[in-house]
Amino acid sequence: MAVFVSADELNERIQTGKKHTILAALWEPREGWAWSKFQSEHIPTALFCDPAVALAGMPGRPQGRNPLPQVDVIAAHVAGWGIEPGRPVYIYDTGVGVYAARAWWLLRWLGVEDVYILDGGFPAWDSRGFDTLAGPGNVAVRAPMELRPGSLPVADIEQVKACAGTLVDARDTPRFSGRHEHLDLKAGHIPGAVNLPVDDLFDPLTHEVVSVDLIRDRFAAIGVTHNADPAEVIAYSGSGNHSSLLLAAAAHAGLPVLTHFVAGWSQWSADPANPVARDV
Repeated sequence: MAVFVSADELNERIQTGKKHTILAALWEPREGWAWSKFQSEHIPTALFCDPAVALAGMPGRPQGRNPLPQVDVIAAHVAGWGIEPGRPVYIYDTGVGVYAARAWWLLRWLGVEDVYILDGGFPAWDSRGFDTLAGPGNVAVRAPMELRPGSLPVADIEQVKACAGTLVDARDTPRFSGRHEHLDLKAGHIPGAVNLPVDDLFDPLTHEVVSVDLIRDRFAAIGVTHNADPAEVIAYSGSGNHSSLLLAAAAHAGLPVLTHFVAGWSQWSADPANPVARDV
C-alpha cells in the first residue's frame, strides 16, 4: 500500500469534499516559530501538529531524546484532530519528511490505518501553485477513536542487545561511522548494525521518495526483502525520526513495517556500559 501521495493526488482528494484530516507536523528550533509558520501559510483544512508536544515524551538520559509519548497524551491529540475510522489522514512537514513520518509511524502504532505522507512536503504543494491559507486553521470536531497502542512492533534496548537478526541504522554515514556527531553523547553506532541512510531513499533536491524498485534494491542489499520477518529486523536512528522515515519508505515499497527501536542511538550512547562501534 502506498504511503506517500503526491501533491497532485492530495489536491484532487481535497477537491472531492470527502472527509479527511490533514496534519501539518511543523517543527522549528525556536519556541513559537512553528506555530507562526503554520499561521502564515498552510494547506487548506490543515490542523497544526507540534511534534515536540504531540509526538514525543519527556527527553532524558534513560529514555533518549524523543521517547514515545504517554498514550493518554497522544490520544488526546488524536481526538482533538478529529481522527476517526474511515477518515484518511494526510501529513506533511516542511519537506525533509522526518516529522511527517514520525506522525505517520506513531498513528500507525496506535492502530490508525489510513495514514499517508505528502511526498516532498509543503514545498511540493507550494511549487505547484496550489491554494494555501493563513490563520489558525480549521476547527476540528472531536471524534471518538478506539486506539490500539502497540499495533506496530517496537523494541526496547534489551531486545536490541539480544537481536540475532538485522539491525539497521538509518542515520547518515558520517554519524554511523563515528566521524561526526552533533546531537548525542558519543559518536559511532551499535555493534553489528548495518547502515542504510534514509537520505538514500529520497531525492536530494525535492525530498520526494525514489521509485519503489530502488527502495527494494537498497533494502535487499542489506538482506531485507518483502518476506522479511519484522521481528528479525530492527531499525533505529538518533531518536526515532529518521528511522520513522525509513520505515515509511519500506512500507511504501511493499516491505513489512519493521521493528522500531524508537529511543535509538540517543539512548544507547547515553549508557557508558554499552559498547560503541566506529568505522574510523
